[in-house]
Amino acid sequence: MPKYLLLTILLFFTYQLNAQTWEIGGSIGGAGYIGDLNPNNPVKISGVSAGVFGKRNFDGYFSAKLNVGIGNIAAYDNRSGYPQFRDRNLNFKDQLREVSLTGEFNFMNYIPDAGRNKYTPYIFTGIGITSYAPRAQDFEGKEVGLRQLKTEGQVKPYGNNTVVIPYGLGIKYNLSGKFTIMADMGYRYAFTDYLDDVSGVYADKSKMTAIAAALSDRSGEKTGVYTGTVGSQRGDFKSHDTYFFLNFTISFTFVTSNCYF
Repeated sequence: MPKYLLLTILLFFTYQLNAQTWEIGGSIGGAGYIGDLNPNNPVKISGVSAGVFGKRNFDGYFSAKLNVGIGNIAAYDNRSGYPQFRDRNLNFKDQLREVSLTGEFNFMNYIPDAGRNKYTPYIFTGIGITSYAPRAQDFEGKEVGLRQLKTEGQVKPYGNNTVVIPYGLGIKYNLSGKFTIMADMGYRYAFTDYLDDVSGVYADKSKMTAIAAALSDRSGEKTGVYTGTVGSQRGDFKSHDTYFFLNFTISFTFVTSNCYF
């Protein structure tokens, strides 16, 4: 974990505690990704997401939130509406595990059970770290981990963690008393292009293991004609992948009559 993220989390927990200003909650929803196997649809959900969080509300506008979440993403070229993707015939699954610290801003002064406003839109951004481990289905339908195979001829496997920048927007509503329900869409800019194991060009399959060569170029599995020649385009040449969580959340805020006043 990067030192600056660890330091920020420690400061978050060692800040002077005041139970009257804290909020806890959990979320469930959908997850998706934008990358080499889905470059065109920024709202395509491919799996489920869930998370829990603790939040420090400084006033009715600003808060800091520590969140732990998971999300499942996937993509299959053979289900694409684009012929060139179906011909490439790659696929992957990935379970993302994220720890993030975000700052949140309410557009309206919002204090559940103590303020005038029953709802408010909000925005958020911050920093996080996410573990990832892309897998693919082989010819027999079994899942195979892709990192160690080095399917693009990498000198060494890419990492299993990446720094991410979360950002997004949502709306919250005071359901009853100190309970709040929220819905938000949050994207994560990932500092890796290998959430899906695809990034650049086809490598020399003669220098790979048999399973790595087979999973690096799957274009000829149906026709017997393989198009993944050395140096030809395999990914979309962008430098990073992005993923998102569409969350529905319920939370409880520790508010007393003298909170924020």
